[in-house]
Amino acid sequence: MLVSGTGTLLQSLIDNLPEEVTIVAVGSDQPGAVALQRAEKAGIPTFAEPLPRADADQRVTMREAWDARLTDDVSRFDPDLVVCAGFMKLLGTTFLDRFGGRTINSHPALLPSFPGIHGPRDALDYGVKITGATVFVVDAGVDTGRILAQRAVPVRADDTVESLHERIKVEEREMLVEVVTELAGARPGTQELGTEPSRKDPQ
Repeated sequence: MLVSGTGTLLQSLIDNLPEEVTIVAVGSDQPGAVALQRAEKAGIPTFAEPLPRADADQRVTMREAWDARLTDDVSRFDPDLVVCAGFMKLLGTTFLDRFGGRTINSHPALLPSFPGIHGPRDALDYGVKITGATVFVVDAGVDTGRILAQRAVPVRADDTVESLHERIKVEEREMLVEVVTELAGARPGTQELGTEPSRKDPQ
């Protein structure tokens, strides 16, 4: 699993995945991420691969080198599935050449609407009545991969970005557990992640 922040998605997976599904490692671009502490407490191996700051003329080269190191880090654990759970960096060509087609991510909006890091805010600003969460296969774009599952969340008249995001996260956590459990039950060696998207209507 790849994480960047506090690890609430990670904790949900630790607490709720069936015993036959093993989280083999948790990695982060943030060495001090609380999520790494959650993993260590659960006895899961961890690693950190920070992306160094770079001047504009070195940024592409530095990012490519970081992507290669991250690929090596993950490859050491030989995972069947890579789960991005609040991981706030784009994965590059080297990583996707190695793990493309079996790397998934979740997003707090009903993609393809409101991609990027401000999904709940953008939903409120646009005035939609329903938003939600999406689990999708990671590709080279920003939240553009094939959708595996979605859950809808109604937008309330008195919602703030924070209150809406909290309700979305409840659905996001539950949905991610379901998707990972389902994918882990696929035949060994399969590279195809899902067929028809799974959706849950608002309650």
